[in-house]
Amino acid sequence: MISALNPSDRQFLNNLNRLGTRMQTSQRQISTGVRLERVSDDPNQVARLLQVRTGLSSVAQTLTNLSRIKAEVDSGETSLQTAVELFERARTLAADGVTGTQTAANRSLIAHQVEGIIEQLVGLSGTSADGRFIFSGDSDQQIPYTIDWTQANPISGYLGTAATRTALHPAGNTFSLSHTAQEIFDSSDPATNVFGSLLSLRTALLANDEPAIQAVNNGLSKVGEYLNSQLAYYGLTQNRVSEATDFGQNLQLHLQAQLAGLQDADLTESILELNQSQTQQQASLQARAQMPRTTLFDYLG
Repeated sequence: MISALNPSDRQFLNNLNRLGTRMQTSQRQISTGVRLERVSDDPNQVARLLQVRTGLSSVAQTLTNLSRIKAEVDSGETSLQTAVELFERARTLAADGVTGTQTAANRSLIAHQVEGIIEQLVGLSGTSADGRFIFSGDSDQQIPYTIDWTQANPISGYLGTAATRTALHPAGNTFSLSHTAQEIFDSSDPATNVFGSLLSLRTALLANDEPAIQAVNNGLSKVGEYLNSQLAYYGLTQNRVSEATDFGQNLQLHLQAQLAGLQDADLTESILELNQSQTQQQASLQARAQMPRTTLFDYLG
């Protein structure tokens, strides 16, 4: 097939098409603010663009998770702070109860105050956040302990499970989130068992058994230190959540800047490109219009 256009005409039209494409691209970038919208806009940067978008999505989800985790950890820290204060109150009561001038009636009254502290501690073991019992381990829909003073052992056995949940740091590593109520209040070591020590104190007070009260009182210091260590664990976890959140927010800003560099249009450059293309198009059309045209009649004249 013989083209109806000579080489000069074809080159002119090809140049016009290229200018038209550049103008359309510039106009689209100016109107949308986006430079890389289609694969054809910059094929070499598409893989990197997708990688940055995936990273942003992952960081956003991690930050959402950390926000929920923060609420849980903050609740745990607050509950343990209250538990430490209650235990210190129990130590004061034990010191009052061991005094040799105390009567059986007074020790019975002190015992009832200790009962109230035990009930509050059992209640704190059932602290919940976002619909979860935070000290029940992975069985977070099950309250960890119940109490019934009509039973020989008023406090039930631990009803939860081990705590295996971890939090994902935006850097990719993980860290543990919580201890169970069993670890905190019902240690397997009698010397650090919060529930056990206070139940023993109550029993000794009700029995008006001064030597037994003294023995329990002597051990409360170690139990208090252990309970404070549990509080310290939650303080450390709060710091980890805070650091992870700060890291994630900084990473998010970094990725957003990368995305803008890859995707966003330089409006000044786009406007300049559009103006130049329009100028070139107008100049080409004017130059073409001024070119002499030879027809068959010129040869027959």
